[in-house]
Amino acid sequence: MEARIAELVEQFHELTAQLGDPDLARDPKRLRELTTKRARLEQIVELDTEAKSVAAEIADYEAVLADGSDPELAELAEMELPELKSRAEALTEQLHLALLPRDPDDDRNCILEIRAGTGGDEASLFVGDLYRMYQRLCERQGWKLEPMESNPGTAGGFKEIIARVAGEAAYGHLKWEAGTHRVQRVPKTESQGRIHTSAVTVAILPEAEEVDVSIDPNEVRVDVFRASGPGGQSVNTTDSAVRLTHIPSGVVVICQDEKSQHKNKAKAMTVLRSRIYEARQAEAKASEAADRKAMVGSGDRSEKIRTYNFPQDRVTDHRINLSVHNLSGILDGEVGKMIESLIKEDQTLRLQAQSRI
Repeated sequence: MEARIAELVEQFHELTAQLGDPDLARDPKRLRELTTKRARLEQIVELDTEAKSVAAEIADYEAVLADGSDPELAELAEMELPELKSRAEALTEQLHLALLPRDPDDDRNCILEIRAGTGGDEASLFVGDLYRMYQRLCERQGWKLEPMESNPGTAGGFKEIIARVAGEAAYGHLKWEAGTHRVQRVPKTESQGRIHTSAVTVAILPEAEEVDVSIDPNEVRVDVFRASGPGGQSVNTTDSAVRLTHIPSGVVVICQDEKSQHKNKAKAMTVLRSRIYEARQAEAKASEAADRKAMVGSGDRSEKIRTYNFPQDRVTDHRINLSVHNLSGILDGEVGKMIESLIKEDQTLRLQAQSRI
């Protein structure tokens, strides 16, 4: 590990020197790549510096104890050494984690897409519940959630809702929410009290910028039409809604939440760019990541990553067999604790795999 850290420290100083080049401002994509790499290495450099400092203190105190000529200093050493050794162990663990390969997209903003699957109106209502859950999570994390497109359900909730989440490591956290979420509860319209099972699919896409994906305007068909549903006086009176069709891939994005056609087009382009970027990334990393279709799943009840059981006040994440009896708290944004458990489990498994190499 020491040799690897020394190599990364050298890379950090090389990147620092490269970022001092004024000509780099002419290449935004390269500038961002170097800045991101340096930021990741900076954590390792800081941890390594502190670890060496703590190790030096431990060596000094152990030398004092071995000498034994100064009783007062020896007493101080005996008091300080346990805490210093504990700190040294913690720093070693943090360094091991920092050295694990990272998903280069983890620091990005992301696009959140929630769709009703099996279950009709109940599924649409639960899309609304999950959307509010992610709203609360974003508030707790200090992220900004911006709705981009929605399709209301006939009895409330949404058949589909798409939003942009901006904030530190938003994609790195929310990517763990991708998959099918199953809900078990008694619908308000159920007179006999029978429990119904519905399914909702969640997709998380890393947000792509213009420097990441170059889209030829000639390959995008733009259609404008009148927006439908709630949205203010301009709804059904102006052609503000926008539909973008990327001809080569067949990807279609519709946005009508804004009253301005220009704003709707900009939002739709953000989603289009992110979908194309995610598809290209999935193709490039086919052995490591599933493509978008696999991530979303079919919405069938049998495909699930998490179950929300209302009668038992229980939320179960099936990937790590974690059950929490605090359904209202989870839906109020405390799902972040489950996400942290998923991240820690992933880190543990990767550390174990690394130790076997």
